[in-house]
Formats: sequence, C-alpha cells, structure tokens
Amino acid sequence: MPSRPAVLQIIPALDAGGAERTTIDIAQALARDGFVPLVASEGGRLEPQLAAAGGELVRLAAAAKAPPTIVANALRLAKIIRARGVELVHARSRAPAWSALLAARSEHVPFVTTYHGIYNAANPLKRFYNSVMVRGDAVIANSQWTAAHVAAEYRVDRAKLFVIPRGVDLARFDPAGIAPDRVAAQRAGWGADADDLVVLLPGRLTRWKGQMVFIEALAGLARAGRLSKLRAVMVGDAQGRASYEAELRNAISAAGLGDRVFIAGHADDMPLAYLASDIVVSASVEPEAFGRVVAEAGAMGRPVIATDHGGARETILPGISGLLTKPGDPVELANAVSHLESMGANARAEMGAGGRAHIVEHFSLERMCADTIALYLSLIEPGRLPPPPGI
Repeated sequence: MPSRPAVLQIIPALDAGGAERTTIDIAQALARDGFVPLVASEGGRLEPQLAAAGGELVRLAAAAKAPPTIVANALRLAKIIRARGVELVHARSRAPAWSALLAARSEHVPFVTTYHGIYNAANPLKRFYNSVMVRGDAVIANSQWTAAHVAAEYRVDRAKLFVIPRGVDLARFDPAGIAPDRVAAQRAGWGADADDLVVLLPGRLTRWKGQMVFIEALAGLARAGRLSKLRAVMVGDAQGRASYEAELRNAISAAGLGDRVFIAGHADDMPLAYLASDIVVSASVEPEAFGRVVAEAGAMGRPVIATDHGGARETILPGISGLLTKPGDPVELANAVSHLESMGANARAEMGAGGRAHIVEHFSLERMCADTIALYLSLIEPGRLPPPPGI
C-alpha cells in the first residue's frame, strides 16, 4: 500500500504542450514521493511517458465541452475519487475543470487549478465558463504575469493564488550532456555549415507564435545584405494547420529565402535542437503565460530573443541572458538578430551562461515539483502543514 494518498490530475489530452509536460512531471514527482498519481485524459502520444513516470491514465472524454458530457464526466470522476481514495483533484484546463469541480465538491476533497495560459472573455457567458479556473481551493499561476492577470480579471482571494513557474528539467536540458558530434550532425541536417549562424524559432506552427514576423525579419536582413552566413530553422508541429504551413513556405519563397530558411517539423530532441543553434527566438505576437522555449533555451546556454510581454519578462534578463523586442515588429527582431550576430561567439556564450544561471536559480523542475506538492499537502492536511507563500 502507498504511504500517501492518490492525487488526480485532469487535462484534455496528452499530446505535446507545456501543460501536458507539466502533468507528467508532477505525476513523476508524486510517484517518487509515495503518492498514487492518476491522470484523467483522452490520452495521446505522451501516454508512454506518463506510464514511465509512474502515472496511471484514467481514460476520459476530458476535452468535451457539451454540458451533458461534463456532468457525466463529473459522475464518473466522483466514483473514481471514492474507489481510488483520491484526496485532491488538480485541473489544468477549463472544460475538464468543470467536471473536476463538481466531482471534488461532491466528494469533499480539495480542488486545485492551474492557469497554463490566458483565456479570452468576449462575452459574459465565456467569462463565466472561464471562471471555473478561479473556483479552486488554490489557484496556481505559472508566472507573476499570469497571476497579475488573474487578480485583475477576477475577485480571487489573494491567499488562494500561488505563483509556481514552469520548471525546466536541468538534467535533460544540460549542455554538458550532449556530445559535439551530435550537435554537428544536427546542424548538418539543417543544411548549416560549420561557420553559419543558426537562428532557431521553436513552436507549433500557429500564427500567434510569430513565424511570419520571423520571416519578415529575415527578409529585411536579406535586403540589407546581412543574411549570407545565417541559417534560420523553425521547428514545431503544424498540428493539422496545413494552410498556415503552406502560407509560411510561400512567404519564404516570395522573399527569396528558400536556401536560408528551413521548416523542420516536429523535433523529438529539443535539448539537441537548442544546442545546435547559436541564437533562439521566441516571436510570439500574443503574451506567453510562461513561455517554456525561453526557459529551456536559457537552460541550454543559448542567448534568447523574445517579445517584450508575458512570462518572457521574468525568464529573460535583458542584456544578460538575451534581448526583448516589441511584439510583432520585424524590424526590431531583425536588429536584435543582427546585434547578437555582431557580438561574436564568445560574447554570445557569455550571455548564454548568464541565461543558464538564471534558469537554474529560479526555474528548475525540482523547485516546481516541490512547491506543487507542498501546496497539495497543505490542502490535504490543513492546519498541520503550511502552504507555500502566495503572491
């Protein structure tokens, strides 16, 4: 028998994404600490990773938004809570959060939510739908910026609002753990020569991630004759957005960048991808609630250019670990790339070292897991264990 109770996390699916990865990281930490980590979800390609982490999948139509399905899911979750001795439920998305809230309240167990992103509220009905994320006994924000947004949008008890940033696995994202020949092979696979400057933009292919702004910035550099030794790579899954991918390829071709810009698709080994680059760009035109690209690239010792909003203001130290640019501004982005190029390899390496030090100190996976489990225990055993500090 386990020495500690079961904890149930709920998320729509287990495909690529920061919320999904965090779910698995917390499941692994729970298993290591003697809890029973359950995850209710429709599943997905990360199922083997959940199993390897010691988590157990409870298959559920968790992405469904229809009220009858939400109610049916709540009834099933309530049975699971009773049968498996679940003592805390943690929801990471809105639709499953409604089912989880109903189940947790009916079974009198603590309910926790995490804001992994920011939700638009165009009308009162949507605002009510979103409000489930502040109905928990504790509400976790993945950055100070997210916490400020939540506090501004809702009348949330500040004592229930906690900032627990996304953590980076520093053992996996460690430059020392990747052999130089693997780095050389990856660069060659992207068509980069040894003396090329490789600029990497990671992120799923969706407009708000800023790939089009990136292409416009590169086109500006090309017109100015500053692109001859630069190789740009975009890694990320199109996730069915074939028309947007085609639009990107057409824009690359129209700008005459076909020999310098490479759309690489999904990358299984992101630590290698970061290390094979010289500069990493996060060009999101909308604020990233946290922005794991910035944190992961920083952990790999790479200088990062990110847009000046959202969580990037916490994960980048301007001039020390990277640069911040105006969102949606290809001229500023081009100038930032040119500036880092002109610094030279030694200065970029020094900036990358500053970035890794910042991530190690403030954004480690160990810290995220420890703070999350401390919060769980403060709710499971109220009065005996204090919660971590709120905002």
